[in-house]
Amino acid sequence: MTQNEILKLFPEPIFKYKVDNYEEFNKDLKTYIYKLYENDSRGIERSNRGGWHSTHFRINEINSIQNRFAQHMQKYIINSFQNMGWRVKDKNIRIKEMWAIINKRNDFNVIHTHPNCYLSSAYYVKAPKNCGKFIVENPNIAKRHSFPEITNKNELNGDIAGIEISEGDLILFPSYLPHKVGKNESDDERIVISFNVDIKN
Repeated sequence: MTQNEILKLFPEPIFKYKVDNYEEFNKDLKTYIYKLYENDSRGIERSNRGGWHSTHFRINEINSIQNRFAQHMQKYIINSFQNMGWRVKDKNIRIKEMWAIINKRNDFNVIHTHPNCYLSSAYYVKAPKNCGKFIVENPNIAKRHSFPEITNKNELNGDIAGIEISEGDLILFPSYLPHKVGKNESDDERIVISFNVDIKN
């Protein structure tokens, strides 16, 4: 048998956490998000196809649920920075903006990235079964131009991956990673909060 060593030099990380006390947070976050929806049922259109995309949360409102949630996210953000090997000491690492998306049956989000930030996220406030996977594409598009026939699908030849999610899951990932949301095939709503992270100079 041929002796060999596989060097995986440039992995693309996705950090997945189960948020502490997520049941308590989600109860209040649902109330807040549905209130936003009542006040602006049209929302805005970004990557969403169908569904509702909120405007940015007012995360600086002291003692509000969105402010408390943003503060709670900070430890997960710092942990992700540390795992990436990025400097955190004396750096003002912050959530730049935060918003919510409600996807009903057959709603989905198309492939996109989040420019001008370092990390982006998806946090699951409500996630019924079959509500749509979080899907990431390989950012190295050159690998799709030409390749032999694949007989064994693995991490060395894959160009797309889907992540199963549930309520209370937080996904943090480099903002340059192309990602999308699968179609909600359940009869219930899927509610996600997303935010972008940068460093304030």
